[in-house]
Amino acid sequence: MLRASALLLLALAACTGDDPTDTPPAVEALRLQEVAAGLAAPVFLTAPADDARLFVVEQAGRIRIVENGAVIPTPFLDITDRVGSGGERGLLSMAFHPRYTQNGFFYVYYTDRSGDIRVERFRVSADRARADAGSARNVITIPHRDASNHNGGLVAFGPDGRMYLAPGDGGGGGDPQRNGQNPATLLGKILRLDVDGAEPYAIPAGNPFAGGGGRPEIWAIGLRNPWRFAWDREEGTLFVADVGQSAWEEVNAVPAAAAGLNYGWNVMEGAHCFPAGSACSTAGKVLPVLEYGHAEGCSITGGYVYRGRAMPGLRGTYFYSDFCRGWLRSFRMEKGAVAERREWSVGTVGNVTSFGEDAQGELYLLAGGRVLRIVPAP
Repeated sequence: MLRASALLLLALAACTGDDPTDTPPAVEALRLQEVAAGLAAPVFLTAPADDARLFVVEQAGRIRIVENGAVIPTPFLDITDRVGSGGERGLLSMAFHPRYTQNGFFYVYYTDRSGDIRVERFRVSADRARADAGSARNVITIPHRDASNHNGGLVAFGPDGRMYLAPGDGGGGGDPQRNGQNPATLLGKILRLDVDGAEPYAIPAGNPFAGGGGRPEIWAIGLRNPWRFAWDREEGTLFVADVGQSAWEEVNAVPAAAAGLNYGWNVMEGAHCFPAGSACSTAGKVLPVLEYGHAEGCSITGGYVYRGRAMPGLRGTYFYSDFCRGWLRSFRMEKGAVAERREWSVGTVGNVTSFGEDAQGELYLLAGGRVLRIVPAP
């Protein structure tokens, strides 16, 4: 005899037309639907919670709003006067505070005209389509003047409500200053800050060097150029895509709450000793769950785990791309291992600078001045 809860579930399913025993339909093919075009070097896309608009970051120092399929002519924010742009430098990402609807705070990650990495806080103005440009407050500045490359690029809020950012190793081939393995510098790390405590930030409890032995802002070490990282908000996994040196691109997947991890650079490139042919110890190092060689690409563009509703058969799938090749690939994590690896036939995309995620969890690609939504093929 069915339990009362099961009877209720079946009754609800009958009302809605859904069978609770059905699995989501498989997605056999995808296509890229153009949402906006004519943008100037877009490098990031995001949205506040419960907001249908898309906020697109342009490398030169502007944030544009896409609403109802149109790019609003006046930028949401324009800080081109303070951004040093070109190559790997520029305005590289933004993040809305988890309580944006209450406090109006958002944060930008950029390289200034000296080459240093800055994270600044702004507030939206009374006009929801414009930021208050005079509200800028510096959160953190990280010196980065020796080379123009390897700036990292992402600021984001984790599932714990803390701010995370991931500066690159400082640039130059092979990490000549060995910043990746040096806990006394913020370069080549993932940082974790409490921006709701003391100004400009406080050190969250649980940071591995909060009690000494290294910079207290550090959450993880051993990264080369982690251009993009993201959390699976349902499974609690952090995916870190680290751009490789000359041979290997990698994706790491670790528990979101795991502090003090060492991703290996510059002792290792991917799962291999660096330089190639040298001997090294992998003890205490995070090994990537997936890597690919430079015969398949040159610079990984990390994405997101899909948790939207438009493609239920792909929920839990991590998407990623490569800047040079422009393909679209995905995999799932099952019992700690990569499964269902796939390359999707979506045509010629061009240089994929970033993925984006809207407030509903739907995914986008940014390439060639365009915003492209990932949708099922008819």
